Amino acid sequence: MAKDKKLVEAITSMETDFAQWYTDVVKKAELIDYSSVKGCMVIKPAGYAIWENIQHELDKRFKETGVENVYMPMFIPESLLQKEKDHVEGFAPEVAWVTHGGMNPLQERLCVRPTSETLFCDFYANDVQSYRDLPKCYNQWCSVVRWEKETRPFLRSREFLWQEGHTAHATAEDAQERTLQMLHLYADFCEEVLAIPVIRGQKTDKEKFAGAESTYTIEALMHDGKALQSGTSHNFGDGFAKAFHIQYTDKENKLQYIHQTSWGMSTRLIGGIIMVHGDDSGLVLPPKIAPTQVMVIPIQQHREGVLEKAADIRSILKQSGIRVKMDDSEKSPGWKFAEQEMRGIPIRLELGPKDIEANKCVLVRRDTREKTECSLDDVSTVITSLLETIQKDMYDRAKAHRDAHISDVTTYEEFKDAVEHKPGFIRAMWCGDAACENKIKEDTTATSRCIPFGEHKALSDVCVCCGKAAHKLIYWGKAY
Repeated sequence: MAKDKKLVEAITSMETDFAQWYTDVVKKAELIDYSSVKGCMVIKPAGYAIWENIQHELDKRFKETGVENVYMPMFIPESLLQKEKDHVEGFAPEVAWVTHGGMNPLQERLCVRPTSETLFCDFYANDVQSYRDLPKCYNQWCSVVRWEKETRPFLRSREFLWQEGHTAHATAEDAQERTLQMLHLYADFCEEVLAIPVIRGQKTDKEKFAGAESTYTIEALMHDGKALQSGTSHNFGDGFAKAFHIQYTDKENKLQYIHQTSWGMSTRLIGGIIMVHGDDSGLVLPPKIAPTQVMVIPIQQHREGVLEKAADIRSILKQSGIRVKMDDSEKSPGWKFAEQEMRGIPIRLELGPKDIEANKCVLVRRDTREKTECSLDDVSTVITSLLETIQKDMYDRAKAHRDAHISDVTTYEEFKDAVEHKPGFIRAMWCGDAACENKIKEDTTATSRCIPFGEHKALSDVCVCCGKAAHKLIYWGKAY
């Protein structure tokens, strides 16, 4: 039995060293491996399967709003990138450049896409002529490259997978409507599928996307009290259109500039799932995103009829639409249990000779480790209901943790004390001056996360930093 514990003992306790715990989990659960390309990771089958489920669910939701998938080149000519001044300045430190084709120097450097706004603009300039051509609602699934100095699996790597939506509209009102529509789509996805509660709001001008008029974000809180920006949606107004001369003729046959949006989510969501739901035994995956929802583990599988009955149960569950696997390897039951827990599979189904004789099985929840007995006659119905219960309970626990780690402060001393001693979000009033935003970051390393949507009671009438009049409530916090 001691050997069975080694799998879990290889994970550092999250309370001892959260960063090392995270690294241990992504490695031991075989989500990633490190590559010989510095700053880049290999996403292994277990990790990529989670991303495939994210893709599938998001893609379905996108298409329900009229979005179509396209694909743009991965290279951007330097002259194209330079057309929008704020945009190029925002990405310049992270750009990777191609200078040679084979052995020959290129006449013009090519940037490996850090994002694709300029490519879509170049495309729209030829594709949009009349109001009848609008709106254009596109998305692409691809990888992008940003030359990060410090990297961490899923959270920050030099190449990562994402989707980037790009839309073009006839009016500012249409663009704003789409911007907010996609942000709420992201928030609903995180809460309904990933069981991660989020704060929806607008970024400050300092934190908005380079070249955007406004940026909106969903912010999630990790177990260690740090924030994770989990999805963003940007309203570009007509700034890119003017830089790239993208005009259309309206119904009065007058030339007008288009209004654009952009929005994206990436593989950092997998990091968010790990850090919101994981524990010292490994992953805890919400059922809706788990590649395998049930692991059938035969007990005393050498006994006559055990493997056959286990296979029958697997088939019954599969026919009910449940994602199920059976571990019939020669490993000990204890090892199989530890491995199932490490991989975060929501339900373990144990079935041995005595269970078969009694026409029952044992179901074990990964999130709470609660055990229940279940009649084999009702196994599909019971498991389907249990998966729904687990999904809801995981969201409720994450929300309770998030809500318990929000500190309201009214003075700068309270603010600094909260940053130092109370991990989590900090709510405070802000005057709107970037100087205060910069000072807070310099003094505490906390950054503004967002100005939340909706009516929020003012905590005071003065800025937490400078003491001047303030009307904006902001969520602050340390972040990944």
